Amino acid sequence: MGFQCGLVGLPNAGKSTLFNALTAAGAKVASFPFSTIDAQKGVVPVPDEKLDALHALVPEKKKVPTSLEFIDIAGLVKDAHKGEGLGNQFLGEIRNVDAVVQVVRCFDDPDVMHPEGSVDPRRDIELIGTELLLKDLETLERRVESLGSQAKAGDKAVLKDLEFFQWLVEEVGAGTPLRALDLDTDQVEALKDLSPLTLKPILYVANVGDAGSHIDEVEAVAAERGGAVVSINGEIEMEVVDTAESSEERATFLREWGIEEPGLEKLIKAGYRVLDLVTFYTTDGPEARAWTVPNGTPVRTAAGKIHSDFQERFVQAEVIDVDTFLDHQSWASLRDAGLLRREGEKYVVQDGDVIHVVAGK
Repeated sequence: MGFQCGLVGLPNAGKSTLFNALTAAGAKVASFPFSTIDAQKGVVPVPDEKLDALHALVPEKKKVPTSLEFIDIAGLVKDAHKGEGLGNQFLGEIRNVDAVVQVVRCFDDPDVMHPEGSVDPRRDIELIGTELLLKDLETLERRVESLGSQAKAGDKAVLKDLEFFQWLVEEVGAGTPLRALDLDTDQVEALKDLSPLTLKPILYVANVGDAGSHIDEVEAVAAERGGAVVSINGEIEMEVVDTAESSEERATFLREWGIEEPGLEKLIKAGYRVLDLVTFYTTDGPEARAWTVPNGTPVRTAAGKIHSDFQERFVQAEVIDVDTFLDHQSWASLRDAGLLRREGEKYVVQDGDVIHVVAGK
């Protein structure tokens, strides 16, 4: 399984429409709040021209792309952190995703009610951001209370933790999301069991109408907060998904609407940047396969994704970049040309590596 992205937004922002466009999963769409009650999940393969080219060299093998899982989470409303609307369910589900994809309504439609009465992307972004901050503040304050009781014994480690969490309470209480703080690896690890909401990477999706209105407002907020923005016309893309009978026909229909790059591909590219992911490839065994790992992953850890035994029995890895592999078309040709690099367990996997793991018995 790849990485999980949670689609969040106010009711009637177009989350389920976008989910349909991305996954063709047929999620219910209705113009009233909470038409999405249970989180719906859809796994989509990541389009990858490099993998397609690798597979063309070994067509007898199965092609296995990497994937992203999208989760359409129930719409959030003001005071969700107190349980309003479906707030408790929403906030519980979002704790489990790797990244938050906030769908922002940027289309005007008098037939689709806006829960706040008007289309205002900045207000909507800040409303959801505030709810996530308030929930994190509540979680952090409970940790401070617990540590305060433990600190009475004078344990230095507990006192240090208490000081750290008191600082976090001050920052979050002042409106600073955790992802904006300069936290080191140990501090992030100390937060892991809490799964704080504002520590997760965030990506804004402007769900635009035919006129593409309000997109500038989303881009302005994202620029202020260091976020990324993707604009998608969810309604058009959903209609194309429902109508087209092949990927080629889908691309043709989208071009007729002036959409050169499908929303799925734009969102995947942006998601990889936000999550800081890299892709490597293998051609061993019966598969030509793409794998996704966080940037900075040692090759031994990456080998464990291929097979758990490989991490334990790792000896070395033969590595070549995918373009050079495609030029020479086989491992044998690369070995004859002396182009393969032999890397030890501390080698960090690079985007586009093709890897053959050498494991001991």
